[in-house]
Amino acid sequence: MTDLNGNGKMDVDGAAPDAQPSKEAANGDIDEGLYSRQLYVLGHEAMKKMGSSNILVVGMRGLGVEIAKNIALAGVKSLTLFDPKPAAIQDLSSQFFLFPKDVGQARAAVTAPRISELNPYTPVKVHQSEDLTSDLSQLKQYQVVVLTDTTLKDQLKISDYCHENGIYVVITDTYGLFGFIFTDFGKNLTIGDPTGENPGTGIVAGIDESGLVSALDETRHGLEDGDYVTFTEVDGMEGLNDAAPRKITVKGPYTFSIGDVSDLGQYKRGGLYTQVKMPKILDFEPFSQQLKKPEIMISDFAKFDRPGQLHVGIQALHSFAEKHGGDFPRPHNDEDAAEVLKLTQELAKQSEEEVELDKKIIKELSYQAQGDLSPMAAFFGGLAAQEVLKSVSGKFHPIVQWLYFDSLESLPTSTTRSEEQCKPLGSRYDGQIAVFGKEYQDKLADVKQFLVGAGAIGCEMLKNWAMLGLATGPKGKISVTDMDQIEKSNLNRQFLFRSKDVGKLKSECASHAVQAMNPDLKGHIDMMKDRVAQDTEHVFNEDFWEGLDVVTNALDNVDARTYVDRRCVFFRKPLLDSGTLGTKGNSQVVLPGQTESYSSSQDPPEQSFPMCTLRSFPNRIEHTIAWAKDMFHTYFAGPAEIVNAYLTQKDYLGSALKQSGNERQTLETLRESLVTDKPQNFDDCITWARMQFEKQYNNAIQQLLYNFPKDSKTSTGQPFWSGPKRAPDPLTFDANNPTHYTFVLAGANLHAFNYNIKPTTDRQYITSVLDNMIVPEFKPDPGVKIQASDNEPDPNANGGMEDSEQLGSLAQSLPQPKAMEGFRLEAVEFEKDDDTNFHIDFITAASNLRAENYKIQTADRHKTKFIAGKIIPAIATTTALVTGLVVLELYKIIDGKTDIEQYKNGFVNLALPFFGFSEPIASPKGKYQGPDGEVTIDKLWDRFETEDVTLQQFLDDFKAKGLSITMISSGVSLLYASFYPPSRVRDRLPMKLSQLVEHISRNRIPEHQRNVILEITCEDVTEEDVEVPYVMLKLNK
Repeated sequence: MTDLNGNGKMDVDGAAPDAQPSKEAANGDIDEGLYSRQLYVLGHEAMKKMGSSNILVVGMRGLGVEIAKNIALAGVKSLTLFDPKPAAIQDLSSQFFLFPKDVGQARAAVTAPRISELNPYTPVKVHQSEDLTSDLSQLKQYQVVVLTDTTLKDQLKISDYCHENGIYVVITDTYGLFGFIFTDFGKNLTIGDPTGENPGTGIVAGIDESGLVSALDETRHGLEDGDYVTFTEVDGMEGLNDAAPRKITVKGPYTFSIGDVSDLGQYKRGGLYTQVKMPKILDFEPFSQQLKKPEIMISDFAKFDRPGQLHVGIQALHSFAEKHGGDFPRPHNDEDAAEVLKLTQELAKQSEEEVELDKKIIKELSYQAQGDLSPMAAFFGGLAAQEVLKSVSGKFHPIVQWLYFDSLESLPTSTTRSEEQCKPLGSRYDGQIAVFGKEYQDKLADVKQFLVGAGAIGCEMLKNWAMLGLATGPKGKISVTDMDQIEKSNLNRQFLFRSKDVGKLKSECASHAVQAMNPDLKGHIDMMKDRVAQDTEHVFNEDFWEGLDVVTNALDNVDARTYVDRRCVFFRKPLLDSGTLGTKGNSQVVLPGQTESYSSSQDPPEQSFPMCTLRSFPNRIEHTIAWAKDMFHTYFAGPAEIVNAYLTQKDYLGSALKQSGNERQTLETLRESLVTDKPQNFDDCITWARMQFEKQYNNAIQQLLYNFPKDSKTSTGQPFWSGPKRAPDPLTFDANNPTHYTFVLAGANLHAFNYNIKPTTDRQYITSVLDNMIVPEFKPDPGVKIQASDNEPDPNANGGMEDSEQLGSLAQSLPQPKAMEGFRLEAVEFEKDDDTNFHIDFITAASNLRAENYKIQTADRHKTKFIAGKIIPAIATTTALVTGLVVLELYKIIDGKTDIEQYKNGFVNLALPFFGFSEPIASPKGKYQGPDGEVTIDKLWDRFETEDVTLQQFLDDFKAKGLSITMISSGVSLLYASFYPPSRVRDRLPMKLSQLVEHISRNRIPEHQRNVILEITCEDVTEEDVEVPYVMLKLNK
């Protein structure tokens, strides 16, 4: 779908010819290459259940196609679409798989082939029938039926039939900035994992006679009342080991109670606890019953009274449509709104629970009933698709049973809304004009927008903008940048890409795709391939930033997001930031002069492990994986880099090596790589890998047990091997053990890659080399010292002065670089997503062998790849929903709203499900005493600006503001300090600031740079130190 072909047309009809399922699908396995990021959200079991489900989606306008897109990407047995109605031009307001040429054709028929391109594993077909209600038995072939754009009468008939026949139902619709979702998943729906969080685990420090369990070293257990745990390796209360899960009561952050343990004896030591996910069973009521007495989940606690009103208001819309030939109220028509209000009031009186109506809300609902907005379809499309997946997989907690959501704050106040402004014009934007009016639509079209990143969020963002008609006007422009190329694992959620696009630039493919969705964008998208960073400030220069209206981040790493955020603060541009992690997502609005910025708050630092734990005392699989990844680098990347530096850098041993501080280690690495362990052929690589097995899993463990025997005690008389320290056992190599063999196979192949030696995977050949090897017997060395804990000094650190004679002889043993001209080693660059390169195979085997040493539960390749590759779990539903929230905030920024209370930062977790909205936090303010009284400054957004005056003039200008400057710096250069002697300051005072910067830093200011940042410290008129903003020196180039 993404490429324009030679004649400027788009390939849309029929499934993509290159979208062929891989071998995995042929035998029923899950294609981990495609579904990798989603698997880390849902797991294999849930995805297998989804793979046996048949889903029907009814209604193929914007909301229906969004749901179908997300379900198709997730992967189900079959997806069937039903919508025989002819496509209308206004459907293009949000239906991204319809084109002007499709107007008049059946919506489902033209949409199905385009949905089928998304995933070769999800067959997509059209339900062949005139209507659904004349023969309800045709629904029995589906596990779930999703209803959109369906009359209330049909909703009642279909949902009651489905409830009686065990078919799950999701009903959802949007009306402009209003929307709802309803779920009915029948009786006894079993949810195996209500939260999606990883089960908590920990080490037991003690269990007293009352059943109070203490976690080791005051580690927070993170459990909640009602959770269940099991135990293993408990000494003294053996009856707890591998017994049925026990329900806990939390007593404190480090303790919990497991109830009566009187019959289990006395606790001695040790033990691990593991949280157990207990299934939850839910009962749902049918739609007809819930319509009268709804069970509503609140989406926004600031609008607590709104769901009840919308519940009757939307029923009133259906009553109105029934009386008016199926048509909803006309946009912004007061006569129709009065009728809807009357109908709502009548329904409210009949309601079992009293509903207090706000006439303005019901009036807006009527005004917007024909509205069709892409971000609302994205929000409810993500939500509804996730509910479908929950129902068939039993993974995560569903919505019970209604959820209403609106974003009335997005309505414009800078442009007029009237019946004349909102009337249909026969354009693709009519669904949006119905809500916002034509004047606002024109404003939207002239926006200059910058999108940083064209991955999952970037694709969804561009799709929404294409539907909005953003930047399609004479002044409008979208700049998109992304340096990444498309990989197979992207295709599962970055829906603008197809398998034929793998290897191409994301920014280009995504831009072509959305120009095909909305040809009005042609000529309005600037495709870029540079990362936004300090080294590209000549590309993204002052002119570039000054020309923007809004910046949107679609990035997956904190450093890049922080840099963009800082540029937005500097250039005072509004920023919309968002991110996802599995089922969790957040959106943040950054407004110049109003709110704090993205960088104002920080995530907690990444978890790191003590070196001593990794080296000698692992107790969790995460420890062994971190150790194995470090070993991967130590074997296959580090030595090659050192060797190449030695062979190419002039006088490497004389200069670079001395500065590095670890001369002996580097010289030994060079000797091993170029002399003692340099392989001549693949046999040598096999031998090397086998010797590494011996060194790491036998010799090192024997040495550790020699230093700390299993019965050794600490200085306090406690057993040394207790608590987090697990006593290891050496391993004996066995070529028939798959993990042992994989370590050698992967290690030998990677070693061969380093030396450009032709590798082989022939098992018989590798085994024959192993059989002919003689492995020397190991004897522990009494001279070896091992650090016993991180609190103690490392006995091997700074081991005295290096013996220069020994270092000299090591250096002498190396071949001269001249003698090896042309020889280079190939360093391995870690790549987690290539299943043929042995990287993850090696790390998995290396980690699991160490886990076997220490009797730690091993991890499969899938889990190891997740941890070693630091993979961010992702699923299309969360991405779609979060992007919808961001675009609802974009409407407000374009309108020019300055009231911070009108904006919303969002946090969602679709697994629970949970929705949290809050107004953005205001930027911090400061004060100082000026000559005319107190001056308030914005610590984040304010700055002083100065022309390129002399230092003396600069000091005088600030004196006039009531500020005495005590220090001026630029970067690391100190330009002025009040404590400098007069002789030092005298020469500087007449210098222009730009000259002063160049003089002190001894660097020219780059040609493209138009300003320099100066940091100052000051005292105010009361001689108090005050915190003031930075100064921008304008160079007037």
